Amino acid sequence: MDESSARRARTWVSRTRGALVLSATMLGLLTGVIAHASGHGGTGDVAWVVVGAIGLGLSLRAIVAGLRARRLGVDVIALLALGGALLVHEYAAGVVITVMLATGEALEDWAAGRARRELTALVARAPTTAHRYQDDGLVTVPLDRVTPGDQLMVASGEVVPVDGVLVAAATLDESALTGEARPVPRALGDQVRSGVLNAGDPLTMRATATADASTYSGIIRLVAQAQDSHVPFVRAADRDATLFLAVTLVTAGVAWLEAGAERAVAVLVVATPCPLILAVPVAFVAGLSRAASRNVIVKGGAVLERLPRDRTLLIDKTGTLTAGRPTVVDVVHAGGVSADQVLTLAASLDQMSSHVVAAAVVRAARDRGAPILGASEVREAPGEGVRGVVDGHAIAVGGASWAGAEDPPAWARAARRRARLDGQLTVYVAVDGELAGLLVVDDPLRPDAARTIRALRHSGIERVILVTGDRQDLAETIGAVVDVDEVLAGRSPEEKLDAVRREALRSPTIMVGDGINDAPALALADVGVAMGARGATAASEAADVVLTVDRLDRLAEAIAIARRTRRIALQSMIVGMSLSLVAMVAAALGHLPPVTGALLQEGIDAAAILNALRAMGGDAQSRGLTNEEMALVRRFREEHRGVQDVIARLGDVAEELEVGDHAAALRDAREVHQRLVAEVLPHEQGEEHLLYPMLGRHAGGRDPLGAMSRGHSEIAHRIHRLGALIADVGQDGSVGVGQDEWGELRGALYGLQAILALHTVQEDENYESLLGDTEAVPVAV
Repeated sequence: MDESSARRARTWVSRTRGALVLSATMLGLLTGVIAHASGHGGTGDVAWVVVGAIGLGLSLRAIVAGLRARRLGVDVIALLALGGALLVHEYAAGVVITVMLATGEALEDWAAGRARRELTALVARAPTTAHRYQDDGLVTVPLDRVTPGDQLMVASGEVVPVDGVLVAAATLDESALTGEARPVPRALGDQVRSGVLNAGDPLTMRATATADASTYSGIIRLVAQAQDSHVPFVRAADRDATLFLAVTLVTAGVAWLEAGAERAVAVLVVATPCPLILAVPVAFVAGLSRAASRNVIVKGGAVLERLPRDRTLLIDKTGTLTAGRPTVVDVVHAGGVSADQVLTLAASLDQMSSHVVAAAVVRAARDRGAPILGASEVREAPGEGVRGVVDGHAIAVGGASWAGAEDPPAWARAARRRARLDGQLTVYVAVDGELAGLLVVDDPLRPDAARTIRALRHSGIERVILVTGDRQDLAETIGAVVDVDEVLAGRSPEEKLDAVRREALRSPTIMVGDGINDAPALALADVGVAMGARGATAASEAADVVLTVDRLDRLAEAIAIARRTRRIALQSMIVGMSLSLVAMVAAALGHLPPVTGALLQEGIDAAAILNALRAMGGDAQSRGLTNEEMALVRRFREEHRGVQDVIARLGDVAEELEVGDHAAALRDAREVHQRLVAEVLPHEQGEEHLLYPMLGRHAGGRDPLGAMSRGHSEIAHRIHRLGALIADVGQDGSVGVGQDEWGELRGALYGLQAILALHTVQEDENYESLLGDTEAVPVAV
């Protein structure tokens, strides 16, 4: 037998040992029963003695393991009970005790095996080869030979082998990484992570990382770390076991003095403490498995035990509270050119650039359906911008000086001022030497950020601190939106460490981050949490908990799982030990002979262990949406893309009234009002009459969405009022309208924009919560 076969055989034996031992003890038990029933009592006793010896071996092995770890636990009670039963010839009691121990060990192996299967399901899917385009055609190569820049083909039904960028549109099954069951369409240029399944036609992609540096390999490493970690709470169980051992020995000693050795054995038999030996570790193994099924890798049960005790949360901003990648949130344009035209020209040029902001511009054009044209004579200056020719026009995209806008017009200055106040970046777009528009780029707040912070406060977090390397004004804006207690901005990695040390003096801390600069603070905190879906490997390696899906709300879910696991473990231990104590008193008084006591203890232990296995499941009170209801939620969430465009247009028209041509602004106001009536009002009415009644049934209560419904009414009222105001102003003509009237119209536009934006963000947050595992759609602050 070669070394690989021998290793597989040893692994099989170690994983099935509990079942094998249980089978042997049950066989011995049945052999003894049959022998006694047929009149061969001596043979039956021999079979039972052999089974008892197996139980002695199990107990002795556990005691030796405990002594090596410098602890003496309750396995001593099981050893004394078995030895006493054999000495006083209570062989049947010894057999029942052994079966009880073997059953507990088999249950523990089963729970650990189920957890192991769930944790390693990703590992079994890992590809070992990739299909790479080379000069001689498509060649299948070992995965470790793939390098960034290689162009790969992934066949239908195959797992994407490395992280990369799609060269053409594709349909992916991302359930292994996100839990989302539906195939997800991805467009040209979208990032694709290793580990997802190609659910459509063969796709072509460009590798951006090696296999070892890709998402899937990182998750596999994290799984290995979680498997190697020891199961928890055992230390607390051993502390309780010391007291229980003393009580048991004293009670057994008193029973011996009062009624003899058999009475003492009866006490020891019912005191055999499987709730402490097995039920508590089983609960934590089940909790780790439950967390893994929710895409949360917890590196060991000790971490799961600490999570509910933490009271202070320190959280990074970029990639943690925000989406972590630039997004075009607004397109401001000059008269005579539309927003889509500005976006088309900019994206046509930026498709030739590898800059992260350029990628955001191209992505925005594709999302809005703006055509992307060919570009020529492209020249890029790092840190400044890119120039070229698109559709016969000279286009410049970049900073103000690069686009020739050192002295921009009033509309551009207003847009730049607003973007600066919101901590956003402006990209100037010039056409034939004239400023045509501005692209406002932001790192949007995660839609689940504020809700997650609220959930964490409800779970016991008392203090939330935003600690970031970004500037103070931007950090304070984010902090105000998500409601943190303190903002620490402009912090270096060393200063983040100081912040963790300071807060650790007050209470146990959780640190959440995603970048390399967060790794030291993650390692120092009581519990470090890494956003591992797109975060740095260093952060994932340093953290105690890794969220392998790009969702911050899984942190609150992980704490809820940890709290429930701990509660179930304590419940199993306390109830099981309490029943054992009652049985000990009954045995000491002579009401429970050894055999009966052993059977009773078997039932107590089985109940405690089965109760501990409840940690494998979710909260029974939670009830998800049906497929039809999920489709309805998705429909209205997708419609929000159009609503967001109308919201941005309201602001544009209001700015035109302030700095532009009033006649043109009035025409634009009529156009945006028509969109409000044709697009936004039907959307709001559909939510009110179709979606909200369904959500109300799930939320419970008399009118759980009453405040949100009031928002619909206010939006409808303001749309009607805006239309009436536009009609009144239009009757007088733009020339005869005074500043007060223009100011009132501008205020109506800004007011409707604010209310509609707030209402839409609130609904997005609710939809994100309902959809759970679907991909988040970031929203601007």
